[in-house]
Amino acid sequence: MRTLIERARPDRPARRRIILLPAAFSEPEAFVQAGFVAAVRARALDLDLLLAAPELAHVTDRTVLAQIETELVAPARAEGIAVWLGGISLGGFIALACAARTPRAYAGLCLLAPYLGSHLITDEVGTFGLAAWEPGADSGDEERHIWRFLKHRSPAELPIHLGLGREDRFAARHRVLAAALSAQEVDTVAGGHDWPTWHRLWENFLDAHFPVGS
Repeated sequence: MRTLIERARPDRPARRRIILLPAAFSEPEAFVQAGFVAAVRARALDLDLLLAAPELAHVTDRTVLAQIETELVAPARAEGIAVWLGGISLGGFIALACAARTPRAYAGLCLLAPYLGSHLITDEVGTFGLAAWEPGADSGDEERHIWRFLKHRSPAELPIHLGLGREDRFAARHRVLAAALSAQEVDTVAGGHDWPTWHRLWENFLDAHFPVGS
């Protein structure tokens, strides 16, 4: 998988790192072009960004989850770095799948317009509400496994920041997850499933979780 590291300081790693996974068919440089790195620099944050773009073949066979954990997360944690995992659209789905496997590995999740599975699973969860929904036996279905994880997640153990665009074409599915989270965990802005909207959501995420100069 291609990665691009954007460090806060050239001489040492920051004590915090966010691994960002993009939407499908996007490269790590898309985060730079969309102003994600500039937003961190403008706030003078002691925060490194690791921008990664998994190969779709590895997403399909699910080996991407082990790749992220062993190649990106474990080395950072071994250095004592607190790791947030973030993702946009398909990247958000991958971030959730990683967190479902090893939730204690992460300081938090930043999910911007995440893909949440087919309408079949989101309709099922939405009909009952996540608290009342019964996931059934673990059949290895990644979508169902993610929703099972969300149902049993402890907010104190793993914070989630969910950023949404009101006009996003997947807004109905996003609302199913938003309804299961606290109001403080959900940020909604005007906009669709596009980089300008995701950039606004990213700036709001930084302001909410990383005070200027921290």
